[in-house]
Amino acid sequence: MSLIYGLITGILFGIIMQRSGILSYEKQIGALRLIDMTVFKVMLSAIIVGAIGIYFFKDIGVIKLSLKGTSIGAQVIGGLIFGVGWALLGYCPGIAAGALGEGHLDALWGILGMLFGGAVYAVIYPFMKKYIISIGSFGKISLPQILGINHWIVIVVFSILMVVLFRFFEKKGL
Repeated sequence: MSLIYGLITGILFGIIMQRSGILSYEKQIGALRLIDMTVFKVMLSAIIVGAIGIYFFKDIGVIKLSLKGTSIGAQVIGGLIFGVGWALLGYCPGIAAGALGEGHLDALWGILGMLFGGAVYAVIYPFMKKYIISIGSFGKISLPQILGINHWIVIVVFSILMVVLFRFFEKKGL
């Protein structure tokens, strides 16, 4: 049943990406050049909706969270690889899959790159675990745990900040 839920939510997210226009190369480059905030608005909206949904289902006992350990070393290296790949290709990973589905064959290079990167990571994982993942390792923590406050406070404050940011983008025509 989990696979069916994943398939349904994936299809819905794909529809949202397609309807918002963020699958286009121009929108992606606009985001990278900070002249079109459509991609950021869609992604931040997805984060807010996801946080509300995940914590709602957690609180009513439908799901259990399984946090991944925080590693500054892994985050920095992964973020750099992600950013360079997005800048070179013009698509981030999820967008590349959607763009390929929309017929943009140039996105195939990104998908092949992701598969290659995953294979390389599998091979070098023992090295990564020993030397990189241990850098800045904080264990399985979340922002509400760090702050020592209820997760709903973090979600509400983040949501308010995003609405203010979205309004700023709209006033600036971004």
